Amino acid sequence: MWVTKMFITHLKLKNWRNFRDVDVDFQDITYLMGPNASGKSNFLDVFRFLRDIANPLGGGLQQALNSRGGMSKVRCLAARNNPKILIDIKISDTLDILPKWEYILEIAQETTGRHLPYVSSERVINLKSKQTVLERPDERDHTDSRLLSQTALEQIAQNGEFRDIADFFENILYLHLVPQLLKFGNELAVKRMTNDPFGQGFLETIASTPEKVRSSRLHRIESILKEVIHGMSNLIFERDLVGRPHLKMKYTHWRPNGGWQLEEEFSDGTLRMIAFLWTLLDTKSVILLEEPELSLHQDIIEKIPELILRAKKSRKKADGQIFISTHSSAILSSPVIRGQYLILKPSDKGEGTTVTPPSKQEESALDEGISPADILLPKTNQCINVQRHF
Repeated sequence: MWVTKMFITHLKLKNWRNFRDVDVDFQDITYLMGPNASGKSNFLDVFRFLRDIANPLGGGLQQALNSRGGMSKVRCLAARNNPKILIDIKISDTLDILPKWEYILEIAQETTGRHLPYVSSERVINLKSKQTVLERPDERDHTDSRLLSQTALEQIAQNGEFRDIADFFENILYLHLVPQLLKFGNELAVKRMTNDPFGQGFLETIASTPEKVRSSRLHRIESILKEVIHGMSNLIFERDLVGRPHLKMKYTHWRPNGGWQLEEEFSDGTLRMIAFLWTLLDTKSVILLEEPELSLHQDIIEKIPELILRAKKSRKKADGQIFISTHSSAILSSPVIRGQYLILKPSDKGEGTTVTPPSKQEESALDEGISPADILLPKTNQCINVQRHF
């Protein structure tokens, strides 16, 4: 499927998981900071939720909610007077121009009967032409209320005028590679999830890529990793005698010809970095990275922002928007780090987690070269104290 490159420029949330009220802008790279249990994963999950709705194989709105435990698990506990969930998202063709689309979804739950969730409001606005191309409930919904159990986003018969939005959401990628599932997936016999967020099918993805593209991409990954993996000299793809796909890497050491290793011998950190860089080079859509520092050596963690920029620069076009959740001081101390920074702060009054960008004073300090680790990360330590008090 050909996917138009687009960017999420703005998000409003009401009553979504930890978040009572969110209103934030985004850049091409956004870093989410906060202590454990502050809601970083739940924040990223709103994008996965939209992806699951739009995915033809994902089961739409009802399955997206059921897989998360239903409305009671998704709705913010601080929601009282108005328990509806609101997701309001603006999308632009580039970050340099005003947004083109606004998609608004409001979800409610029946107060009687089966207490089923339903679409209480769904709107699509073309912000360039200032035309509302969808507004629900409409006459058909009033005639047959069961239609509101589905979004128009998930229905091909209804999303024709804004299918670019559906295709864009459908191709959002969440990556949290678990090396053991890649190495020993067959032996563990673990069921693979839709969209393969944990990398079980990563080798098959590489294998299905055209040979010329695959070789070029692995060569670029190799050139990036050589600077952080000591002794690495080659990264190639091959199949074994029975046709199974493998990655193979050569290490130089005291033996004259070095030594070759298959992916099952790679360190967990090496596998995560290869998957991470491949994903950056492979997609022009949104990439969700959750704590990419896990399993990595400190020397590599410090270079993650640089690796991201180099991977983006190595493409003919710097496609792809990236959301990164982290509380790593090493990442946030990088001298080349750039992007938007958002601080998640749990409330001590039961009002949900707040999401705030840096203040003007903090922005000025960042512009002067002081790192996010020095300016912003200490605020998350205050969040930890709030959690303990709560």
